[in-house]
Amino acid sequence: MILQALTQYYEDLLRLGKINRPGWSKQKVSYSLLLSEEGELLQLLHLQQEVQRGNKTILGPQEMWVPSPVKRSSGIRPNFLCDTSSYLLGVDGKGKADRSIDCFAASKALHLQLLKEVDSPVARAIVRFFEHWDPSQAASHPALQEDWEELLKGGNLTFSLDKLFAALDPAIADAWTRHYEDSSADAEPIRCLVTGQTGTLARLHPSIKGVAGAQSSGASLVSFNAPAFCSFEHEQGANAPVSDYAAFAYTTALNTLLADRNRVSRVGDTTILCWAAGGESAYQDCFLMSIFNDSYTENDILNTLHHLSKGESIQWDDTRLSPDTRFYVLGLAPNAARLSVRFFWQNSFGALARNLERHYQRLEIIRPSFDKFPTLSIWRLVLETVRKVPGRTPEPHPRLAGDLLLAVLNDTLYPATLLNGVELRIRAERSVSRGQAAILKAYYTKYLEQFQPDSPMKEALTVELNEQTNYLPYLLGRLFAVLEGLQQSANPGINTTIKDRYFNSASATPLLVFPILRNLAIKHLEKLKKMGENEKKLAFFYEKKIIELNGRTKVTFPARMSLAEQNYFQLGYYHETQRRYTAKTNKEEQ
Repeated sequence: MILQALTQYYEDLLRLGKINRPGWSKQKVSYSLLLSEEGELLQLLHLQQEVQRGNKTILGPQEMWVPSPVKRSSGIRPNFLCDTSSYLLGVDGKGKADRSIDCFAASKALHLQLLKEVDSPVARAIVRFFEHWDPSQAASHPALQEDWEELLKGGNLTFSLDKLFAALDPAIADAWTRHYEDSSADAEPIRCLVTGQTGTLARLHPSIKGVAGAQSSGASLVSFNAPAFCSFEHEQGANAPVSDYAAFAYTTALNTLLADRNRVSRVGDTTILCWAAGGESAYQDCFLMSIFNDSYTENDILNTLHHLSKGESIQWDDTRLSPDTRFYVLGLAPNAARLSVRFFWQNSFGALARNLERHYQRLEIIRPSFDKFPTLSIWRLVLETVRKVPGRTPEPHPRLAGDLLLAVLNDTLYPATLLNGVELRIRAERSVSRGQAAILKAYYTKYLEQFQPDSPMKEALTVELNEQTNYLPYLLGRLFAVLEGLQQSANPGINTTIKDRYFNSASATPLLVFPILRNLAIKHLEKLKKMGENEKKLAFFYEKKIIELNGRTKVTFPARMSLAEQNYFQLGYYHETQRRYTAKTNKEEQ
């Protein structure tokens, strides 16, 4: 299904004129050999461009459409028009002079074979270059001396005459296309597993470049390089027959997606790509904004998702988004010289919008006034499971982000690893952040929705404080927050509160801890009543609040609480704390 979807995407882009025909691919080219009409090397042209790498601007090779390169791991196999200095000049920086001479000879034979009969000034210049070039004189050639050291470091070269690159010459392009099509004409035809059409077997599939963590030279999505992977004495691609066309199409589509860095996201070790049937990029932008970007307003995101989820089209920039459009999301991770598929999701764009809308509704929770992020992206949710250390990049579990994203896309249960990670952080930090509280609310909302739709526990899963529910763990969390507020009022400027000492034990073993906290509360109330008139009123407020909450705990404190009950305790604590801070902020503004 993945290869079929990518092949169709290639055909969509080809129809829109956004991609080249089979036999061509985008490659990074560092230099061009500027030739005269007699084939003399005049100058080494620099093709590097400024690119941003982190905080630095560096010179990087230019991407150009050139004849598709062969896949080589060993041996000598030349490429047409675009290759390394070993093949086009017969020199390299690896100290393998004899091999470089052989590479040049192979490249010379290929170019003479394809261009000998081509009636074009560029073609004739390249032919004359290969006929007269002497690799032994390369080091002393005036056109190469200035950049000799950089040239030997690697990078692709191509040819040009005047201002015309060889790959752009129509006569040369036609010659290559004929060669590409004829090269497989005599091969035994196979039934392609991707297209269902008859074609020639792709023994080796082109490399995929741009996946974070994979080899810079490219990695394979489909490969068979050991007997353990082969069946019935088949070799390489014969084990899963894919035509040359399909192999070219799906790899070109993947490389095109990966080359557009503005539409590629990375979560953990997973590189995430997305595309829509028909090749319209606006669907990609809408999805990435909805799931990975937390700088947009809630109205921007939720309004768009709401209309699409109801089956209504909506205008996005200059494009009308249809909920019926097929949409795909693919997660790739590096695995040595290969790529692993973390997940693959496909459905209509309207179904995607419905699942995202439900996800954001479950995450909705009151947030502190200083929290300026209207939504919580996937990456921000994952970061709630790790410790934040200044100057150090957090490293969540590599599989968590992919598992979470897949759960959101499918509207299924959130991964248990997310809940466990959040719980560990809460216990370690003895506090509950907005993101952690949102995760707890979303996790149990989805769980109860699927398994216990009539459970009274869902009363605690609200956006703001629910003062009506009598669910005991939630009440105890609220009570703990009130007791902490009382302590802070009685001891202004205190650095360490009961939260730092008793938060974890109060949520796990209330029977042991709350009697201690009650005794402390009595002392704090007495102290507060003696501080002044305003403080006396505050003491009566806290006393009334404590009596109310104690009165609603109709049973004795439980000796132990389960993990789920502790999570509801944490939610109650968060809600009550936010209510106190909200009331304080409103009072200060008046």
